[in-house]
Amino acid sequence: MKFRALREARWILGLLAACWVATFALFPLLSLVVAGMMLFSLYFFRDPEREPPADESLAVSPADGVVVEVSEVEETEFLNGRVRRVGIFLSVFDVHINRAPIAGDITHSEPFTGRFLDARNPDSSKLNARRTWVFQGPQATVVVRQITGAIARRICAWLQVGDSAARGERFGMIRFGSRTEADFPIDAEILVKIGDRVQGGQTPMARLSVKKP
Repeated sequence: MKFRALREARWILGLLAACWVATFALFPLLSLVVAGMMLFSLYFFRDPEREPPADESLAVSPADGVVVEVSEVEETEFLNGRVRRVGIFLSVFDVHINRAPIAGDITHSEPFTGRFLDARNPDSSKLNARRTWVFQGPQATVVVRQITGAIARRICAWLQVGDSAARGERFGMIRFGSRTEADFPIDAEILVKIGDRVQGGQTPMARLSVKKP
């Protein structure tokens, strides 16, 4: 899974490499622009290692970026109740790997077609093309949405229904600039606020209530 992001970039890098060879031979100055695009593509598809906190009651951020929404909403697709939602905006400069917020089984993974509104728009979670995931763990069930944006047009799924994910494990990515949402149980304590910068698989995002036996 570590090099899966580079696999997603192979055709982009291959095309840019071919363009660089052609421009280097015919238009040397233009080849510098193409070389810059290649370097940015390698930067965009980077995949740093992340270590989740030791406390198992802490759900981690599913994505890198800036928190743009912390709210209570009615989740009607899967949980059918009030949830605490955290929305994260990913710019083209953020790592775009998505990671499981909790340890658990993937019980649902479904793509939806839709529009390509600016991912900072709250309506994008309902109107844009997206993929919804459900992670069912021993403490809670968490819903995660990978949402496309005005630039991002491709969602890559790396795990599937029936797989078990460790907390912080990579499960997919979005290209290029997008939004990721996580719906936590209503009794979860949200640990981030709007404007916070978070790192996927590492930043504590919510403290889950411990279920009593």
